Amino acid sequence: MHPELYFIYDSHCPWSYASTPIVNTIRKNFPDVEIHFWHCAHYDGSDCAGFSQIKAAEKESGLEFGQEHIRFADSPKNATLTANFMAWLQGKQQDKVLPVLNALQKAHFAEGNPLGCKNDFMEIIAQFKLSPPNKVFKDELTNEALYQQSDIKELQEFMQTTAFPAMLLTYGDNAVLLDHARFINKPLNITNEVKKLLA
Repeated sequence: MHPELYFIYDSHCPWSYASTPIVNTIRKNFPDVEIHFWHCAHYDGSDCAGFSQIKAAEKESGLEFGQEHIRFADSPKNATLTANFMAWLQGKQQDKVLPVLNALQKAHFAEGNPLGCKNDFMEIIAQFKLSPPNKVFKDELTNEALYQQSDIKELQEFMQTTAFPAMLLTYGDNAVLLDHARFINKPLNITNEVKKLLA
């Protein structure tokens, strides 16, 4: 069996943003690893990560968090549309999922785009030549996104944690929960860790 990585994240979570460079490194250095991008849709408009978590993620990762995002750091965030969008993309054009995720996170965290309505996605849709259906932009999870939530719940039971972001690497009969926090400030260092596991 070929190795697989399960990346459980939320597009509106600063720690998920800080962890995506680790996934970028794995994709670049281990092209044979199949990556599953599972949006957990944690942020539903009722809460947010908050200013202190944003500043901690910024300090730890060295990534850019724009002033417009920081200004609204303590306002509730809603990732429903992004969860729908990414579940649709995962099913239709899997090769574009990681570059689109990078673009969405940059738009949200660096440029202050709330990703709260269809119009907020139009630039990225045009950039990647995508044609998502209108159901993606409704204020409730689509069937595809709900199926993904079910898969996430099952995997979380196996991992014995609901914490996110999370990265589970499976290879052969083995499954290892990667300690992504160790690599947030040096994502390239994950390479040696994965090499050892896959050797």
